[in-house]
Amino acid sequence: MPPAEKPDPKLLKPAPKAGKPWLIIGLVAIVAAGAAGGGAWFFASRNAGPAKPEAKATPEAGKVPLPAQYFALEPPFVVNLIGSAGGARYLQVEVQLMTRDPESLKAIELHAPALRAKLLMLFAQQNAEELITRAGKEKLQAQALAEVRKLMKAETGKPGAEQLLFTSFVMQ
Repeated sequence: MPPAEKPDPKLLKPAPKAGKPWLIIGLVAIVAAGAAGGGAWFFASRNAGPAKPEAKATPEAGKVPLPAQYFALEPPFVVNLIGSAGGARYLQVEVQLMTRDPESLKAIELHAPALRAKLLMLFAQQNAEELITRAGKEKLQAQALAEVRKLMKAETGKPGAEQLLFTSFVMQ
């Protein structure tokens, strides 16, 4: 038998490990993803700032509002109206203010004489023909509420009334 030939040492090099490059690529990808996430968190938290107070002031869903409280401006308002129709025209209107804040109710009661004076002047400036329609009455109601809120804001720093209601409205 012939002697066995020795294999060439150049040909007997160990085969390279196939798993090592994938391991390195995987580790680099994990480190890069972590760095990106950390950077995003850093910049997002830096620009967020403190929570806005308006978000706290909004009512929560399902939260029951405070009960409505009413204040009647007594006695009813009676004014002469401007009009082109023959004869004098009069308006008699009963007004109630609605609020949900007990402090505002006390302030409305305190400032009732000033509120009556402002509303009396507003009602006396109205045209009889405009008040015949529902739209005219609603416009007057909105103007009256604006007058009340303006006076209450000047006196107390709060608008005071949430609504102004006409509980009686008679024109003659």
